[in-house]
Amino acid sequence: MNKKVIYLVTITVMILSACSSRDTNEHLAESEREAEAVRVMELEYSEIARSSVFTAHMEAFREVHLAPASPGRIEKIHVDVGDRISKGRLLVTMDKTQLHQARVQLQSVETDYRRIDTLRRVGSISQQQYDQIRTQYELAKSNVAFLEENTVMQAPFNGVVSERHFEGGEMFSGAPNTPAGKAAILSLVQQNKLKAFVNVSERFFPYVSSGMPVELKLDVYPGEVFEGRVHLVYPTIDPASRSFRVEIHVDNPGERLRPGMFARARFDFGREEAFVAPAIAVLKLQGSDQRYLFLEENGVAKRVDVKIGDRFDDRVEIISDQIRPGNRLIIAGQARLLDGVPVRVEGE
Repeated sequence: MNKKVIYLVTITVMILSACSSRDTNEHLAESEREAEAVRVMELEYSEIARSSVFTAHMEAFREVHLAPASPGRIEKIHVDVGDRISKGRLLVTMDKTQLHQARVQLQSVETDYRRIDTLRRVGSISQQQYDQIRTQYELAKSNVAFLEENTVMQAPFNGVVSERHFEGGEMFSGAPNTPAGKAAILSLVQQNKLKAFVNVSERFFPYVSSGMPVELKLDVYPGEVFEGRVHLVYPTIDPASRSFRVEIHVDNPGERLRPGMFARARFDFGREEAFVAPAIAVLKLQGSDQRYLFLEENGVAKRVDVKIGDRFDDRVEIISDQIRPGNRLIIAGQARLLDGVPVRVEGE
């Protein structure tokens, strides 16, 4: 009887011991599972080239839409689209009927004026009569000069005819007929030098100044870089886009660049120190533009909200007032983490 009791007690002790051991092992395993395995890197300042790229479209350095001052019949157009012309070359001749009439009228008025002037000298007419005929004479001369200037149109600069809107013999009405919303018989562009307008983010306003170099790249010429310079920085910020306008001038002696081409303008704002991290370490909150990362502090994951700055291939600039040199950034295993979760750094 005593042997059976002893046997039962022994079996019970063994069962309880096994259960206790299993509970202890399960608790240890659960603790091990709670500490997520991660890899870290120590954050330090890196020197980066502060630059940004903005889109631009090339435009003619100068563009004029040539038209006479008043409507009339076009007598002859002396050039065609694509013609290269020199400054002062005759481009268009307008009908001269009004000019001929104005010259005849001027001759008549001039004859009267000279006769009245002679009479004035001998005191045969009043000063009032003389002033009236002199005014008529000056107006007639002005009208002839105006018509002489507007019956012929000459090139105001060296350039290329980009558009021709009429043919000889047609009537120029003065109605707007160009993409720019202006009335013209011919359009002329200067393209041995071009300009481009770029909208630059307002955060770079203190760094952009007249004369600073700009690199331009065009898809039509892959791998090539064209040099330009900032000519004008517009003084106001667009409140809608939070950007300001910059005008860039680009020499184009071989005229390989053409107005209308798409370009990317790269501004170099110098070098400075910043925190740079692998792009994979920065996470994005689903459904928003909020970015964050995790730091390892005393075996615990700490979530830190950040902003993204410039990108450098597979690395990005991270901006946050909660980041300091020496912080341990989690660069692997961060996708499974929550703020405050225990972590175990692999290799330590």
